[in-house]
Amino acid sequence: MPAIYAWREIVVAGGLMSYGTSLTHNYRQAGIYVGRILKGEKPADLPVLQPTKFELVINQTTAKTLNLTIPGSLLLRTDEVIE
Repeated sequence: MPAIYAWREIVVAGGLMSYGTSLTHNYRQAGIYVGRILKGEKPADLPVLQPTKFELVINQTTAKTLNLTIPGSLLLRTDEVIE
């Protein structure tokens, strides 16, 4: 069944498409926060961050297996197309 997931890792494993935040970017931001805390900043003084980087990933192989045609206009907007 075609589905849209929240993380690109599921699409790499065979899911059809995903649209969501970049886990790599989120982990990097978490590491920066940990570094700031370890350098002595108080956690209460740190700003609350929201995700700013979102990715659209489409697995073209899965689409072909499901006999789906992904419109070219959508493929142009993707961050990554898995062949």
